[in-house]
Amino acid sequence: MSDQKLKELRQKAMKLPLSPGVYIMKNKSGKIIYIGKAKALKNRVSQYFGSQNGHSIKVRKMVENVDDFDYILTDSEFEALVLECSLIKQNLPKYNILLKDSKGYSYIKITGNPWGNISACFRKDDETAQYLGPYTGNFSVTNAVDEAKEIFKLPTCSKVFPRDIKKSRPCLNFFISRCCAPCAGKISRQEYEENLSQAVAFIKNGSKATVNRLREEMLRASERLDFEKAAKIRDKIKAIEKISSKQKVVYSQNKNQDIMALAQSGSEACFAVLNFRNGLLCGSDHFVFEISESPEETRAQLLISYYGLSRDIPPKIVVDGDVADEEILLRFLEEKRGKKTEITVAQRGEAAKLMEMCLNNANQKLGEHLGKKGTEIAALDELAKVLGLEKTPQYIEAYDISHTAGADNVAGMVVFKDAKPYKAAYKRFSIKGFEGQDDYGSMNEVISRRLNRYVEEKGTDSTFGILPDLILLDGGQGQVNAVLPVIEAFGLDIAVFGMVKDNRHRTRAIATGGREISINEGRKVFTLISTIQEEVHRFAITYHKEKHARSSIGTTLTGISGIGEKKAAILLKRFKTLKAIKAADIEALSQIKGISKKDAENIWNFFHEKM
Repeated sequence: MSDQKLKELRQKAMKLPLSPGVYIMKNKSGKIIYIGKAKALKNRVSQYFGSQNGHSIKVRKMVENVDDFDYILTDSEFEALVLECSLIKQNLPKYNILLKDSKGYSYIKITGNPWGNISACFRKDDETAQYLGPYTGNFSVTNAVDEAKEIFKLPTCSKVFPRDIKKSRPCLNFFISRCCAPCAGKISRQEYEENLSQAVAFIKNGSKATVNRLREEMLRASERLDFEKAAKIRDKIKAIEKISSKQKVVYSQNKNQDIMALAQSGSEACFAVLNFRNGLLCGSDHFVFEISESPEETRAQLLISYYGLSRDIPPKIVVDGDVADEEILLRFLEEKRGKKTEITVAQRGEAAKLMEMCLNNANQKLGEHLGKKGTEIAALDELAKVLGLEKTPQYIEAYDISHTAGADNVAGMVVFKDAKPYKAAYKRFSIKGFEGQDDYGSMNEVISRRLNRYVEEKGTDSTFGILPDLILLDGGQGQVNAVLPVIEAFGLDIAVFGMVKDNRHRTRAIATGGREISINEGRKVFTLISTIQEEVHRFAITYHKEKHARSSIGTTLTGISGIGEKKAAILLKRFKTLKAIKAADIEALSQIKGISKKDAENIWNFFHEKM
């Protein structure tokens, strides 16, 4: 977009009223590419056509394609939200978050007698069969069918009964008590039909009601002295209890609720949902998309989009962070549901555990989409939340100072890109501004030099031309205070935090704003910060040892008659080590530019007379 066009659109936006409404962005062909709502149209729309520095990549791309915009005034922000939702459904704009519902509906198919069975399917294609459903998630249907078949030992093969009875030996499932083997005639038709009936009842009524009914049947069988049947019923009860114990991680005390988590990596995000109905996890969804708004605004848009896909709205929705315009969003959901709905942020207890599971799913799905590990995305996402960052830091620089009692001052800079070491961008600094020990002054100098290189090499292939999302300093608030004025002087907005160690040299906390953020050792962010701190310390101290060794050699060489610091540096550059200098003869030494014949003789005599 030309500067002139941007100016025209901004002038038009500045004429808008400070009223709620919906704005509609269009491209050159008049096609709608983005629809949004605003509490004050003038303020919201004019932001798009001002400075582009604060916008995400997606928003900048959208603005570049805007040729004109339209708007519709509403009486309230709530009306604007409802209208926005309706217009997005109708027009499917390119730059809006669009959640596509590809799940469809699922059914449980029960084929008729004799020798019927149960299976999961997506459509009713058999007039002779019975169907349970429809269900909104295939996950719950498949899971229920698999569990019922395992408990009541129904066949999972493709054999047809009674046609294939006694035509083959039983398979492995029979020997591990997973099938009643009608293929080998191991069960009567009456008993098989009883198993099928119990399996259907289990799916319809749940495990608790089924266990209660089976206990009653077992008691009646025992009273009739039919101990064989009582034993078989007992085995079914045990199988149900075994399955139920495996399901405890997907059980919720809040019977009907949705758990929703948002994972981010740069401009990409994944929205994951776990659906709990009647206390059990009955479905899950995930959607990968490009993020353009703040996490709060994104969650609000996702909730509107998700429940706009003809899904039932539960009485409770648990999210992983704040939601923008929560009051009007609740009103929207409650009117759509016809009953009260609650939105809460998971903080502790069962909700926190379920949210962790949901967030792990979101990170894993996003990792698969980006070709990264879910744990790496999770660690960066958690780091952003712990530090209160607006976006997930993808490019992190860490600094550490190393010296020996103020001598041979150096600094190491390591880079972690997408939570992994990016060694091509590692840098080493020799402190030049002063002599002696001053960690704060050293850190100030290093960051100043690094940012000067950024200004010089911005837009080039140099890694100095990349601006970090986050700077971590080995040390506490003192180091942070030494660096913040430098960043402000360059007019940059970079988050800076200190990495604080305990008395055993382990990461203890993050320093910021005069306070410390404690890091729980069980958290992924603890592992990430510890790894970064250990790596930058290793890198800095390795450089310091190298410089200190060269400094020691230089001190030895300047003790030779006629050899000053300049000639010592020439010798070190050519021979690298003191051992190599000792091994060189007078002729080899004198051939070095800057080293005279007399110097060469003095060097040779110095080492060999001592020997």
